Amino acid sequence: MSRVLVVDDDPGLRRALRLGLTAGGHDVVAVATGEEGLAHAAMGRPEVVILDLGLPDLDGLDVVGRIRGWSDVPIVVLSAAGSEARKVSALDCGADDYVTKPFGMAELEARIRAALRHRAGRPEQAPPVLEAGPIRVDLVHHEAHLRGRPVELTSKEFDVLAFLARHAGRTCTHEMILVSVWGRGYGREAQYLHAYVHRLRQKLGDANGALIRTLPGIGYVLGAD
Repeated sequence: MSRVLVVDDDPGLRRALRLGLTAGGHDVVAVATGEEGLAHAAMGRPEVVILDLGLPDLDGLDVVGRIRGWSDVPIVVLSAAGSEARKVSALDCGADDYVTKPFGMAELEARIRAALRHRAGRPEQAPPVLEAGPIRVDLVHHEAHLRGRPVELTSKEFDVLAFLARHAGRTCTHEMILVSVWGRGYGREAQYLHAYVHRLRQKLGDANGALIRTLPGIGYVLGAD
């Protein structure tokens, strides 16, 4: 029926999900860590991701956010934490659904079917690696390179650069970048963004703004050439 990626550190639950979902006709890959999940999400192109939030290496919410950096694949979160705040955080990060442990296989199957219906008609997913001129941005591993050399960036600096790289050669307004990276509450904070772009230029050796061009009063353009 569909390609399903399961990311959960509980070996018993991974086995139960693999058996149950395979019996339902799904093609299942099950991994134990967030880093493995990110790699399989990028390379295996699953149609649905079943994700536990309590992973040994990464916070599940970070995994959701990183996948959302390049993919619209439906994500169904599994968690033993049923608090409303945790659910809201997962959904705000980009999860499509939230299932509290323990759960029934029939319920999970129904939620997978719903996620697949919602996925229909979504635009083509962005590639996990973006290239714009001498800049290479790896969305899976959160790594940036300039002419083959790694560039050390903070999480938000990376997010700003990734947004510009996704839209290389196009005008990105202050509001577009702020809302995408920080959320709607920051849509008017242009000076806040200027500070991050200044630091990005320093780290990219772009003091004259040749790579990240300023459009006064409007925003920025990352050169595609």
